[in-house]
Amino acid sequence: MPESMERKTALVTGVGRTAGSGAAIARRLATDGWDLLLSYWQDYDARMPWGVQPDDVGILTAELQASGATVNSFPADFEDPTGADGLMARAAVVGPLSGLVLSHCQSTDSSILDTTLENFDRHFAVNTRASWQLIAAFARQIPGDGGAILALTSDHTVHNLPYGASKGALDRIVIAAARELGPLGISSNVLNPGPVDTGWMDDATRAELTSLQPTGRLGMPVDVAGVAAFLLSPAGRWVSGQLIKADGGFSADR
Repeated sequence: MPESMERKTALVTGVGRTAGSGAAIARRLATDGWDLLLSYWQDYDARMPWGVQPDDVGILTAELQASGATVNSFPADFEDPTGADGLMARAAVVGPLSGLVLSHCQSTDSSILDTTLENFDRHFAVNTRASWQLIAAFARQIPGDGGAILALTSDHTVHNLPYGASKGALDRIVIAAARELGPLGISSNVLNPGPVDTGWMDDATRAELTSLQPTGRLGMPVDVAGVAAFLLSPAGRWVSGQLIKADGGFSADR
C-alpha cells in the first residue's frame, strides 16, 4: 500500500477458521492495506463436520497483524436478534467502516419435506435478517467518501432448501441496497463463487465437483478473495447492483 493512502477498515463476518473464504478475504484485504474487524461464531462450527478449531481465530489475527493490519475479532451470534447490532456497536469503537463483507452463513442440508420450522427460521435469521441489519447499520455510519458491500451467496437450493432460499432473499436485499444506498456512495454486490474447497467436502464430493469444472480444479478461498478485494477497491466500486458468478465457469450453460 502506498504510504500516502489512508488505511480504511472493513468488517468481514464468518471468520472462524483459517481455511475459510472469510479468512482468505481477510488476508487479501490486509495485504491491500485494510484494517479489519472480524466476526466468528464457534457454536456453528461445532455443529458442522469440521468442528471447532479453537486456535484458528488467534492464529489468523496474529498473522494479519504481522502483515501490518490493525485487527479486532469478536464472537457474534446472528441467530440472536441483537447479535448484528451488538457487533456494529463494537465496530463504532474501532472507527468508521468503509467495507462490509458478509461471508457468514448458516447451512445444514434439508429438503422441502423434512425441513423443520426451527431450521428454516434459523437460516433466515442468520443468512437474511442479520445481513439486512448489518447492511443498514453499515449505511448509517458510512464515511463521507462512501464504501462497499459484498455478500457471498449460493444457488444451491435442491435438498438444501432453507440455505438456498435464505441466500436468495439475501441476494435481493443486497441488490436493492445498490439503488437505495448508492446516493451515499455505497456500492453493493453479491458474489456466487460456486463450490469452494474450504474443508466441507469429502473425497467423493470433491471428485464429482472437480469433474464438472471446466478449469479441471475446484475453486479455492484465494480465488474468492481476489474478486472480493477488487470489488472493495476504488477500481471496483463502479460495479454495483450485480450478482456476479465468479466460479471458474462451473455454472456456464448449466
